[in-house]
Amino acid sequence: CAACKFQRRRCSPECVLAPYFPVENTACFMSCKRLFGVSNMVRILTEGVQPAQKDDTIKSLILEADARQRDPVYGSAGIITTLREEVAKLQEEL
Repeated sequence: CAACKFQRRRCSPECVLAPYFPVENTACFMSCKRLFGVSNMVRILTEGVQPAQKDDTIKSLILEADARQRDPVYGSAGIITTLREEVAKLQEEL
């Protein structure tokens, strides 16, 4: 996986990040690693999440990392604010 490749170790079958960050998805892993760190991502997936919610959790981490990469100051909050303003303008037009 991209996480094990970055850490220069052999990916074990028990690797928590392997299903979510294949080697082809290195750029996505790197943006998440910069924002959260590998140990925090592993901790979030192993301790704080139900097994059924792991997919949604990793998608949220990826979306937040992408938003922070595009807008380092506001991140996803900036995107939400922009969309709310756009909805308000469209409602006024109606």
